[in-house]
Amino acid sequence: MAPSIRLSPVARSLFDEPLAIAVQGLNPRQQVTLRTSLRDETGELFQASARYQAGDDGELDLARCPALPGGSFSGLEPMGLLWALQPQKPFWYMMKRDVQSPFLLQLEVFEGHGESPGRLLAQAQHERAFLRDGVRRIPVREGRIRATLFLPPGEDHFPGIIDIHGLGGGLFEQRASLLANHGFATLALAYYHYEDLPQKPTELHLEYFEEAVNYMLQHPQVKGPGVGLLGFSKGGEVSLAMAAFLKNIMAVASLNGPVAATVIPLCYKDKIIPSLTFYEHKAKVTNSKILDYSDVLDDPFQAPGNQSLIPLEKAEAQFLFIVGQDDHVVKSEHYATEVCKLLQAQGKENFQILSYPGTGHCIDPPFFPLYPIGSHPVFHKRAVLGGELRAYSKAQVHVWPQIQAFFKKYL
Repeated sequence: MAPSIRLSPVARSLFDEPLAIAVQGLNPRQQVTLRTSLRDETGELFQASARYQAGDDGELDLARCPALPGGSFSGLEPMGLLWALQPQKPFWYMMKRDVQSPFLLQLEVFEGHGESPGRLLAQAQHERAFLRDGVRRIPVREGRIRATLFLPPGEDHFPGIIDIHGLGGGLFEQRASLLANHGFATLALAYYHYEDLPQKPTELHLEYFEEAVNYMLQHPQVKGPGVGLLGFSKGGEVSLAMAAFLKNIMAVASLNGPVAATVIPLCYKDKIIPSLTFYEHKAKVTNSKILDYSDVLDDPFQAPGNQSLIPLEKAEAQFLFIVGQDDHVVKSEHYATEVCKLLQAQGKENFQILSYPGTGHCIDPPFFPLYPIGSHPVFHKRAVLGGELRAYSKAQVHVWPQIQAFFKKYL
């Protein structure tokens, strides 16, 4: 019997779902190298490889066989060939612009454990999709809102979430589309540098975000009486401000979000929250000549009566602070800890913190590649974002169902 790759699901799975990988038809105890490859929409190649030894029966099941040293990872890691994918072009981030088409994953089995691949023994292809069958993708151009709504299959009412991305602007659909597969009506909201929205805003007006909340609550398939917010980085900060100033916000999950205004001041009606001061000269240069910007912001908790802090004590919402302990862009663990102390001092218990070691600034859904060094969102120079491969992969897999459970509970 010629060697072959056995996958479950066979041909197609969702990007955030596990994929069972096995090889059959090998010789007893045969040494092989498995390699996965995936090209993003720009054509950039991501790859991972691992060394294995087949069992006495010539079977190799990644759920039972540990990877041997010498590849992208070692040990018992059934999903290692997916979470260890790394760009062949340094410092490249995997982005999914068109969530309606899947990524194509290539799997190959090579003979032996050499530095260069041996003879090709088997290969397979598998689609990693972003939309379950029946999920609807609806472009939204209502009033000023520029967004995309993802609705789960069926005619039911679904809990509504607004997904807000970080600095850099644009419209990011990858996280919102995956959330819709899990039963949430999810609005991926752009707020600058997209279509006719401001290219470089000098302030962000919460009235724009209020329009998005109202749009969701008026939608016939969004279950009221309020919505949830999922924000990353600056989007987390905006989400917290929305909870402090706007009505009908029930639950906020902030992924490494500041708790004070940063970079772009926030405004609502006649109230302005000025942004914290940046001190670029406080950036440190690492051994690899990459900049570390973790100490360039004022600490909003040190200055008495700091005007930049978001007044979270005014919010009625439940808060889930998700922080990477190795975040080098925002001192997210410090911020979350201090702001929860302030809430506690006010007699509030509407918060929880999930803190992940070895996890940097970017916290994506499961199986997105680690992005530890990239362009700094403010200074546009190569910067440490933080994170370590194995710890980050574990954090992704742990936090994703926690986010869903949090929104199911409070929406």
